[in-house]
Amino acid sequence: MSVISKARSRRASASSLLDNPRYELLPLGGLDSQLPYLPAGATVTVTSSPSRGTMATVELAERLAVLGFRPVPHLAARQVRDEAELVEVLQRLDNSEIRDAFVVGGDGIGGGFKNGLELLRAMDAIGHRLEHIGVPSYPEGHHLIDDETLWADLYAKQDYATYTVTQMCFDADAIAQFVYRMRGKGISLPVVAGIPGIADPARLLRVSMRIGIGDSIKFLRGNFAAVRKLLRLGGYRPNSLVRKLSARTRSGECELSGVHIYTFNHVNATVRWVQQLRSRGIA
Repeated sequence: MSVISKARSRRASASSLLDNPRYELLPLGGLDSQLPYLPAGATVTVTSSPSRGTMATVELAERLAVLGFRPVPHLAARQVRDEAELVEVLQRLDNSEIRDAFVVGGDGIGGGFKNGLELLRAMDAIGHRLEHIGVPSYPEGHHLIDDETLWADLYAKQDYATYTVTQMCFDADAIAQFVYRMRGKGISLPVVAGIPGIADPARLLRVSMRIGIGDSIKFLRGNFAAVRKLLRLGGYRPNSLVRKLSARTRSGECELSGVHIYTFNHVNATVRWVQQLRSRGIA
């Protein structure tokens, strides 16, 4: 293959992987200043926090829908109080013509559902008009759940879900190996790779403080290695990670449906980074 052909191939691969990235937002005050930087019609996921509750996530998703985005609210099983609240949530999503949701176990106590699978089954029993339902997966494991349980849960969830998003991962090889193992275990869900966006250490620390000390401690406890990379001097830029994922997708080593970018509400810098990578073909 000529040098020109290789360059074109890299550009095509970059465009494919970054054509429609999902941007994850935290429902915090001050977010409005970042919304204008989102691309028109972008898919925007909204996390859920125990300190704010499910309805804060739903309300932001509703606002995003009005603004013309494609919102994906996170529905955390342990934060949904009971079936009555779940019915209300599903009705509000339907009223706003929101057709995609992401179901997680989540943190918190006192909720009506013990895990994501139980919430998925309840949603199915109630009935809904969601066309897409995502569930989490863990290429590098989970600090509280053993691998056997994770695989069994993911296998069962594919009866209710339409895709999976991986936890934030910095290792392209780990993601590729995870997808390979998934297929070997009979799990056919499309995989969206969860990757960090542009992380400015000072901003990341401010966001961490604002999501609540309890939430921050849980994040740090379960993602120490990730936090260390994000907080390194000069910040973190995932150019190399995306380049490697793109190469593995192009070669057939890793089957990915796209990327989910954890923005930490640093939307402006993250969107500019995506645009630069696409224009340069991950050069």
